[in-house]
Amino acid sequence: MSKIVVVGANHAGTAALNTILDNYKGNEVVAFDSNSNISFLGCGMALWIGGQISGPEGLFYSNKEKLEDKGARIYMETPVEAIDYDKRIVHAKGKDGTEYHESYDKLILATGSVPIIPKIEGIELKNVQLVKLYQNAAEVIEKLKDESIKDVVVVGAGYIGVELAEAFVRNGKEVTVIDCVDTCLSGYYDKDFTDIMRENLRNHGVKLAFGETVQKMEGKDKVEKVITDKGEHKADMVIMAIGFRPNTTLAGGQLDLFRNGAFLVDKHQQTSQKDVYAVGDCATVYDNSIQEVNYIALASNAVRSGIVAAHNSCGNELESVGVQGSNGISIWGLHMLSTGLTLAKAEKLGIKAAAVDYEDYQKPAFIEKNNQKVKIRIVYDKDSRVVLGAQMTSEYDISMGLHMFSLAIQEKVTIDKLKLVDLFFLPHFNQPYSYIALAALKAE
Repeated sequence: MSKIVVVGANHAGTAALNTILDNYKGNEVVAFDSNSNISFLGCGMALWIGGQISGPEGLFYSNKEKLEDKGARIYMETPVEAIDYDKRIVHAKGKDGTEYHESYDKLILATGSVPIIPKIEGIELKNVQLVKLYQNAAEVIEKLKDESIKDVVVVGAGYIGVELAEAFVRNGKEVTVIDCVDTCLSGYYDKDFTDIMRENLRNHGVKLAFGETVQKMEGKDKVEKVITDKGEHKADMVIMAIGFRPNTTLAGGQLDLFRNGAFLVDKHQQTSQKDVYAVGDCATVYDNSIQEVNYIALASNAVRSGIVAAHNSCGNELESVGVQGSNGISIWGLHMLSTGLTLAKAEKLGIKAAAVDYEDYQKPAFIEKNNQKVKIRIVYDKDSRVVLGAQMTSEYDISMGLHMFSLAIQEKVTIDKLKLVDLFFLPHFNQPYSYIALAALKAE
């Protein structure tokens, strides 16, 4: 039996802990976390802020007590300050000043990511907010009770920024979204799809300041305006949502890092140091869409990587099958989903790629109620014909369709196979000629 120390206990760390505790009895398991809570689903913050759920309780799926009942020792509000990889000792200090020097046989780093905070004038003003942790969301919700906060500026038009824009509109605020690129969600969708979300935001009253770069923030005590290279925007609150970076300060110069600073791991989640694993947002993944190591920070990837590392740390060899970066968003009932490469990304990587688009109703025309249009794009390699990515959007819940495309990328399915793939038909659900097959049939 081994002594396993886990550093960080959110999604990846919790998945690792539960896997070890549920499947490998007898190990000594210790975990350190700098926060006061475990397993907060950050992807649900916008729902909480926007009042679409009654409170944060359902956003937690584990806690210190549950893990300790299974046999672990959990130290909360106890950040790890250093790791001696040669002597295999983790050095941590609790909130009360107590020092811990914990030896290990196996070490799992689940240190997550931290928000990118730009060095711009005025960033220290009151009501300039980060929204990542439970405490951040709770603070924003409390401040929104102040009726003097009328204008909210969101800096960053990725998933978090767009979700928060909806949340603040639902709170009756005037909302502006600023991004230096000329659209939203550009990391996940091609322009034909981002234009649809752009119009969705605009139609719900969100002011879009795309193609603008924030230069500074002004105010006497609290923030009052955001100054960009193209103008200024009134702001009683500013949300910084420009992205995150892997938290790898514990590398100590002894672990190999990826180009963005993430821990570089193999398919067993092992770092360049034997018996040291890294999981979640602090680590790399194997990206099946490009057949290379990549960095894709998603909760789903974090959980899977935690499971893989847990089995390997307990001596049961398990290799990751890789990921496709499957993701989705739902804003005012408009659902958008993406997996693998966009056409723009494929071309940027020098891949000879093509895309086919198709648009049709989800169900036969004689289904008069709850029958919405679906738009789909399939990206594929022109030479090998292998599917590289897919994008879908509709007001109908089409999310299950993306799972098929994710598996298709993983298993290197060609677009020609999709033309006659066995897709069931029943009018309650879909059409006899599926838009998936019809899109594939349009391929060159």
